[in-house]
Amino acid sequence: MTIHLLRLAVGAESLQSMRDWRRDHQITWQGRAVVPTYTKRAPTRAAELLDGGCIYWVVKGFVQCRQRFVGFDMVRDVDGTEYCRMLMDPELTETVSMPKRPFQGWRYLKPEDAPADLGAGQGGDALPEHLLAELRALGLA
Repeated sequence: MTIHLLRLAVGAESLQSMRDWRRDHQITWQGRAVVPTYTKRAPTRAAELLDGGCIYWVVKGFVQCRQRFVGFDMVRDVDGTEYCRMLMDPELTETVSMPKRPFQGWRYLKPEDAPADLGAGQGGDALPEHLLAELRALGLA
């Protein structure tokens, strides 16, 4: 059964900054391009995440996009501290904007609670990012 993760995109100012960061931090893992993100603890439900699960990113207080999981592995930093490296497909898929309060770490997200993908005609590119941010802040987008 599929499950998703919800995570804050700390430092991201907009969807464009997410796209730029993802493009600039791609690595090759098992012969394919992936984007890593790191966490202290490995998800206990990794098999469910790899069964079609995604990481939904909270940007500036709103879930705005998702990335499909590709794999997980454990890595050590130069000090010997072990981290879980979550590996995602480089493609960002925009979602319907959903407000989310700040939290630490990550949370599991049931598929029925996940926001829908933006469909044709709903695209966020119709308005400039600063106007979309104002609309979100007012709870109108």
